[in-house]
Amino acid sequence: MLFEDSRLTIGVVLPMQERERHDIDFGLQLELARRADELGFSAIWVRDVPLNSPTYPDPVGHSDPWVLLGALAASTRSIALATGAIVLPLRHPLHIAKAALSMEVLSSGRFVLGLGSGDRPSEFAAFDRNVDDRRELFRSNWAALSDALEGHAGSRTGEDQFEIRPRSGRRVPLVAVGSSSQSLEWIARNAGAWMTYHRPLSAQKDRIALWHGAVQRTTTEFRGMGQAMALDLVDASSDHVDEIALGYRTGPEGLLAALRALRNLGVHHVAFNLLVNGRKALTDLETIAREVLPRLNQATELQASR
Repeated sequence: MLFEDSRLTIGVVLPMQERERHDIDFGLQLELARRADELGFSAIWVRDVPLNSPTYPDPVGHSDPWVLLGALAASTRSIALATGAIVLPLRHPLHIAKAALSMEVLSSGRFVLGLGSGDRPSEFAAFDRNVDDRRELFRSNWAALSDALEGHAGSRTGEDQFEIRPRSGRRVPLVAVGSSSQSLEWIARNAGAWMTYHRPLSAQKDRIALWHGAVQRTTTEFRGMGQAMALDLVDASSDHVDEIALGYRTGPEGLLAALRALRNLGVHHVAFNLLVNGRKALTDLETIAREVLPRLNQATELQASR
């Protein structure tokens, strides 16, 4: 499972490439995804970037997420496939439900649907939406999407009742990505997990505590917490950890210590943004799989840290 109590899993975000003004290399990204699957990573996260513009800080020409997810489902065997995140106010919930249910079947139950609200005013305007309405759009579209995923897709007039297929009988996990303009209590009540962004540990510690407090006030069910992390992996001999934009620059030992600290605070999943060219990304995946993953959740280390 992607989110488990008292355990930390590790995923990666596509594309694994430098953030430059280039389209993604599909062949290379599929190769990297297959290797992440073979090495034992827990998830591949795919972003939803409908429109590029000079004002957007990520200039990469991203694929349509559903097209890429279909290719990933056919190219991998066991790794979870997640969206981080579908921009819910800009897509019709019935279209999302159709795609999500199709992905759930195509991936044999490996799909996780991450949803976000988006925040670029110009992008909302291009889709004839007002960015100031994103909070309510997110909530209403979430409700309609949840109903459709559960098999209730009636028309607004009530004259016809529809169903969306294919259906497997399994439930598609829903994850809120970012604040989505909602309270943490709303997220804890409606989503199975919350994915947030990297912050320095002192600030993230407070965010983690706020989340677990919201969960305790809202539900008796388990709710996962995860975060994205930009990672510049350096020489294996380095255990020094430097802050970079939305992440860390460090070696495997420093990374292991940072991940254990997050796990002990109650984080259940970390998704790495490897902002490097494809060959370096492949080397980084293999280093993390060899030197970090096997040691991250060892029982002796868990006990020693308490």
